[in-house]
Amino acid sequence: MNRSRRLRSAFTLVEILATLGFLGLVIPVAIKAVLMASRAGEVSERSLIAEQLGENKLGELMLANAWSTAESRGTFGDDRPGYRWELKRNDWQSGAMTELDLDVFYPVQGHEQSLRPSTLVNEQLVAPTGTSTGSTTGTGTGL
Repeated sequence: MNRSRRLRSAFTLVEILATLGFLGLVIPVAIKAVLMASRAGEVSERSLIAEQLGENKLGELMLANAWSTAESRGTFGDDRPGYRWELKRNDWQSGAMTELDLDVFYPVQGHEQSLRPSTLVNEQLVAPTGTSTGSTTGTGTGL
């Protein structure tokens, strides 16, 4: 009786081969799913960084009123290697408006991706460079 119980507790060769075949199908699919999820996460993270960098650069160019005279391309420095930008100016439907498109390029797993934040600038409302539109306060000697 003890001997028959011991023989029944083992797996058969067919069961082991069926399990190996099943694992041979499931493991590559699972690895591919993990790699796709990893790439999607990387794309999402880098596009978010590129969007923030682009909006900041566009705001910087508008705030300094440098969009009409500044370089039309550049990088984001050593902090963000591989991230670069290009500014394009287009006339809007009315003659007083200019559309600013800032293309931001960024690398994802050896491929370059891009996004484009845009804004409109009314050239008649923009103060010329070097003039002040507000008041300033401070201390000085008056000399």
